[in-house]
Amino acid sequence: MTIKEKGYTHWDGELSERRFPWWPIARYGIKLTFKKKFFKPFLMGSFIPAVFFLVGIYISERLEDFKFMTREGTSFLKVDPRYFNTYFTNTGLLLMLVIIMIFCGASLISDDLKHNSLQLYFSRPIKKKDYFIGKTAVIVFFLSLLTLVPGLVFFIMKLVFSGSLKFFLAYPWLPISIVGYSLILAAFFSFYTLLLSSINKNRRYVAILIIGIYLASDIFYGIFYENFHSQYFSLISLRANLQQVGAVIFNQKTPAKIPWIFSFLVLCAICLLAALVLKKRVKGVEIVK
Repeated sequence: MTIKEKGYTHWDGELSERRFPWWPIARYGIKLTFKKKFFKPFLMGSFIPAVFFLVGIYISERLEDFKFMTREGTSFLKVDPRYFNTYFTNTGLLLMLVIIMIFCGASLISDDLKHNSLQLYFSRPIKKKDYFIGKTAVIVFFLSLLTLVPGLVFFIMKLVFSGSLKFFLAYPWLPISIVGYSLILAAFFSFYTLLLSSINKNRRYVAILIIGIYLASDIFYGIFYENFHSQYFSLISLRANLQQVGAVIFNQKTPAKIPWIFSFLVLCAICLLAALVLKKRVKGVEIVK
C-alpha cells in the first residue's frame, strides 16, 4: 500500500486587518447572554421603571386629564433634572444593573480561563485591547439599554409631549448629563464585573461576588454609620458613591454631606485596580507582524 506524505504548504495570501477586530467577541457575548435561562424575562421586567417614568412625563403634560391623580399636589410629576436624577440613581435601577451584570458579565473572562481559551484568542491577529474592548462592549450594550436609551427617550418625548423647545432651552446641558452619567455607569460596572470575572474560573462563584460585594458594601456602610454617625462611611458603599456622583452630574444636592470628589476618586480607584489585575490575569501570545 502506497503511503503519500504531504508536507507543509506555504500560504501566499495577505493578512487583512479588520477595522473592528473586537466585534466578533462582542457579538458572540451578546448572543450568548440572550440564550441564558430567565434572562429575557428579567430584561423585559427591567424596563418597567422606565415605562413608569415615561408615563409620568406624559401625565405631566396632560394634568387636566388626570386631575384624580393630582389632588395631593403635582411636585412628583415635575419633570426637571431632578426627575432624571431620580431615575438614574434610584436604588432599584442600580440593583437591576448589578443583576444584569451577573447574566452578561460573570462568564466573560472566567469561562475563557476555565477552558484555556485565551491562547486561542491571541493566536489570531487581535491584541489585548481588542479582547478587552470586545468583552466590555457586551456589558456596555446591556447597560445602555437601561440607562442611555431610556434617558434620551425621556428627553425627546418630553419635547414631543410639550410641543415646544422650552424644556431644551431651560436645560440644554441635560442630554450631556444623560450621556455622561450613562458612560460613568458603563465604565465602572465594566471594570467591576471584568475584575471579578477574571479572578475565578467558576462563573457561579463570580456571580455571587458581583452581587455579594455590592450588597455587602451597602450593609457595612449602614453598620458603621449606625455606630459612628459619620457620612464619610458612605465611601464604603458602591451604591452611595454612584448616587453621589450622579447627583453632581444632574446638578442636584448630593445625598451625603461630603465632597463628591471623594466618591468619584473611590470609583476611579476601583477601576484602576481592575485594570491592573486584568492586565496581569489575562495573558496570551500576541501576533507580531
